[in-house]
Amino acid sequence: MLWVKAFHIIFVVCWFAGLFYLPRLFVYHSMSEDEISIARFQVMEKKLFWAIMTPSAIAAITFGSWLLIANWNYYMAWWWMHLKLGFVALLILQHIYCWYFMLKLKENSSYKPHIFFRIFNELPVISLVVIVILIVVKPSF
Repeated sequence: MLWVKAFHIIFVVCWFAGLFYLPRLFVYHSMSEDEISIARFQVMEKKLFWAIMTPSAIAAITFGSWLLIANWNYYMAWWWMHLKLGFVALLILQHIYCWYFMLKLKENSSYKPHIFFRIFNELPVISLVVIVILIVVKPSF
C-alpha cells in the first residue's frame, strides 16, 4: 500500500503544478495582443492541460480511490475524510473550468480580464492547504 500512497502523492503534486500554472498562462494569454503570443499560449495551454494535468488528475484520483477503497471503513468513519473528498470535488471542478476557459480563450483572447484569471489562479491554494491539514493533522473536534 505504501507504493500506492507514493504514486498518489506524486500525481497529486503533478496535478497541482498544472492547476497552479495553467491559470497563470491564462493571465498572460488574456493580456496578449499579438497573434504570435496568442498562438504560443494556446499551444502551451493545450500541452499542459492534455499532457500533464489531465493524466495526473486521472492517476491521482485512481490511486486515491484505491487507498480509500482499501481502507473504506476506517476513512469513511471520519468527518475530515468527507470534507477532504469535498475539496477534491472542488479541484475536479477547477480542472473542468480550466478546460472551459482554455476553449473560451482560444475563441477570444479577451474573453475575461487578466484580473479574473489572477483570482482564479489562487483558488487551488485554499484546497491544497485544507486537504494537507485534514490528511496530516486528522483533526478530531
